[in-house]
Amino acid sequence: MAVHPLCVEPHPVLRTPARPVDQFSDDLRRLARDLIDTMYANDGIGLAAPQIGRDVQVFVANPTQQRGREVLLVNPVLEAVTGRAGVVEGCLSLPEIWERVKRAARVRLSGWDLDGKPVEVEADGLLAIVLQHEFDHLHGRLFIDRLSWFRRQRVTRRVRARAASRRAAVPPSQASGAKGRDASLAASRVR
Repeated sequence: MAVHPLCVEPHPVLRTPARPVDQFSDDLRRLARDLIDTMYANDGIGLAAPQIGRDVQVFVANPTQQRGREVLLVNPVLEAVTGRAGVVEGCLSLPEIWERVKRAARVRLSGWDLDGKPVEVEADGLLAIVLQHEFDHLHGRLFIDRLSWFRRQRVTRRVRARAASRRAAVPPSQASGAKGRDASLAASRVR
């Protein structure tokens, strides 16, 4: 179990559709534990694998933040949506950005658990919103993509300004000294 650094927009993994999981292994179980630990360590209510740099279709959600009550889906499919709900959303990959987004009020998803057994989840309320938000991450979408053009442009300017300030805050020796996967994550912080 480990807490991973978060990928922050404009990290490219956040905009790339994730690959389906094809092996239900100990590595997948470790990834699931790491997602849960990272979600709680960052006071989140949901987290998708791309947010920690893994391009596979796995996410966890738990709006109650009570350990042991997590919803975990592998290779999820959004089967049905009904109703409309407007909610103010934020994202661990878009720090300090909060905007009202329209989502379905009720959803049904199917997918697999960590043992490769089929599961189906029906949800409404906050859980439905979180499931849709995390599902979007697996397809290279962020909640800001659901905003009107004008609001999206305004948010994008704020995101770019924050990315520039992060670049300025990292000494060049620190940014260039990272190796391997850490280099990719360091680059996400300095772009």
